[in-house]
Amino acid sequence: MDYETLLREGKSKLPEVASKKDRFVIPHIKGHIQGNRTVLSNFIQIAEILRREPEHLLKFILKELATPGEIKKTGAVIVGSKVSASRINEKIQLYADKYVICKECGRPDTKLLREGDVIYIRCMACGSKKTA
Repeated sequence: MDYETLLREGKSKLPEVASKKDRFVIPHIKGHIQGNRTVLSNFIQIAEILRREPEHLLKFILKELATPGEIKKTGAVIVGSKVSASRINEKIQLYADKYVICKECGRPDTKLLREGDVIYIRCMACGSKKTA
């Protein structure tokens, strides 16, 4: 058999739709409203998945939501106003797009580097270095 015949035979045996599964999935925030506050229970785990400091992620989200908040010793995050989980998830996705996902190759294998007053995103996959 020649190469072309083998190639056609191999392609005919492939499934119609190959399932594509992203290896980088940001979980949804879990929390509840308690009085005038929102308590987030899995915030630290999300920061670990993003491979970023929880304080940096929280600072970004609180600034975007224009509300106060803090990380308690128990690991829970208290947001100083009533905020829906969908809004917080939007802000986490915005953070990931800005500070985690590489602008060149689209992979999440990045690190934040600070040089003076400038923060850079360094991709460990493709080697690019961009300002955040």
